[in-house]
Amino acid sequence: MAALRRLQEVPRHLLVCEKSNFNHHKSRHRHLVETHYHNYRVSFLIPECGILSKELKSLVMETGPFYSVKNLPLHEFISPEFLSTFVRKGKLVLSLDKDTYEETGLQGHPSQYSGRKIMKFIVSIDLMDFSLNPDSKSYKRTCWSLKEKKPLKFDFLLAWHSAGAEESTMMSYFSSYQIKEHQPCVAQSVLADLQCPVLHSHTLQGQPEVACSSQELFDWLGAVFSHVNLSNESNNFVSTYCCPQPNALVTKAYLCTITGFLLPEKITVLLEQLCHYFDQPKLAPWISLCVQGFADSPVSWKEQEHGFQKGGEHLYNFVIFNNQDYWLQMAVGANDNCPP
Repeated sequence: MAALRRLQEVPRHLLVCEKSNFNHHKSRHRHLVETHYHNYRVSFLIPECGILSKELKSLVMETGPFYSVKNLPLHEFISPEFLSTFVRKGKLVLSLDKDTYEETGLQGHPSQYSGRKIMKFIVSIDLMDFSLNPDSKSYKRTCWSLKEKKPLKFDFLLAWHSAGAEESTMMSYFSSYQIKEHQPCVAQSVLADLQCPVLHSHTLQGQPEVACSSQELFDWLGAVFSHVNLSNESNNFVSTYCCPQPNALVTKAYLCTITGFLLPEKITVLLEQLCHYFDQPKLAPWISLCVQGFADSPVSWKEQEHGFQKGGEHLYNFVIFNNQDYWLQMAVGANDNCPP
């Protein structure tokens, strides 16, 4: 009976909402995007739009590539060649079970979501420190641990912001392993006669019969991005959800979803281009850009530990208004700290 009750419980989740303006000198939209590293899916919705501009269409098709590598030894990421070729900043974060952690001999700390019996440990390795101090005792001990004491191999997804270097460098560097290049999957559709929530940029909480709240919009976007039927017909036994009130009918809305391993730098450019959508008068009152992280990523934002026991969600959503105001919604599930 106790197990049944646990199954019936709704997993904890947390949604943080704030509002600002892209032109405000204290706006932190760029920092938030740049520090959410492991992005799996990007979706944007443009009401009253039936076709993308050339600039947006080009950005959508240029979000790749990324790579998959089979049976890659972990010590490759701390080799002098890798550090000098690819590493500009960052850390290597390992999420290890208790036995593996003890076998590596590396220094770490218990996961904050371990509970009373510690079964998971987090190890953070400063790659920049290793790059600058390759003769240090710490570097030599870590090399010995990962090469000899506890050699670890995994299948990896890799993506790299080349900053002007040739994209083929990743393929050539790992050519001795099973490496494959991938392009993100792009799905585009035009939604006809869509009921959209009425929003006022200055009020996150909404106002009865005047504007919907940030929470109501967030739920509605989840339904739209998941292609849920919002008609609320009496014979629909799958979902009775419908658009919150007040709402307005838009004749068409453009929905685009990009799935792969997507770099923050590419998302930053896409966000900036969506902001420029309103440079010319448009019928759309707002645009939404939603970014979802990998459920099993070891971190959510920056080095903030991410848990993966119930759901694993960590995502953010921008609602961009035509006056350059924006709402920022950040959501995490069970076993996560409050978003930054």
